[in-house]
Amino acid sequence: MNYDRKIINPRPTVNNDLVARCREMSSVLSVSAVFSDAQKRDGVMDHEIKFRSINKPFIGTALTVKLKPGDIVDCLPIFDIAQPGDVIVIDADGTPNTSIWGGLMSGLARAAGVAGAVIDGSARDTDESKLLEFPIASRSVSPRSAHSAESGRTTPIEINVPVVCGGQIVNPGDLVVADEIGVTVVAQDNLEVVYERARQLAANEEKVREDILSGATVEQLLAKYGRI
Repeated sequence: MNYDRKIINPRPTVNNDLVARCREMSSVLSVSAVFSDAQKRDGVMDHEIKFRSINKPFIGTALTVKLKPGDIVDCLPIFDIAQPGDVIVIDADGTPNTSIWGGLMSGLARAAGVAGAVIDGSARDTDESKLLEFPIASRSVSPRSAHSAESGRTTPIEINVPVVCGGQIVNPGDLVVADEIGVTVVAQDNLEVVYERARQLAANEEKVREDILSGATVEQLLAKYGRI
């Protein structure tokens, strides 16, 4: 077995202004659902990928990590390239009982300005991550660590490569939208169109809420907006 495989690809070029506008929507109610609706229900990760530390919505671009099934290692090499606003997206093959993210990782990520972590696998030390106010979404939680602390290895690992997380293909630089409802991914190539749709949907929903509180009926709402 090749234990030396370590691939760290360059960061993709992204439209930072557009990403910043998307990030401003993090306070929108049910923002993961809004971005899913803007993609005609696409982009949603499996429901098992959910918040495990704090309820803090986050939106940012994906820094992707691919680990080797059966040989899960710590993801420390990500901190060589992590930048403020990144969302760490880890493909750990759904491994349920070996955690590749813990409290110390959350501390390092917070210090690097990382927005949050999404893990198709297990996390631990969620109590420490709560104290740090660092949001984690993962498939499971388990006390068992990766073997890196014992073996000293942090390979094999691939960074900034296409991954599968929660049933969705995630490419480096794709937009990740996470809240207490779930996680939605938007392909970078479609982001401008999806953002405009999401922005309009959010604005319309706010108007619908106001009309409901003013006593509008279902028939009136459907006639005015076409949907509820």
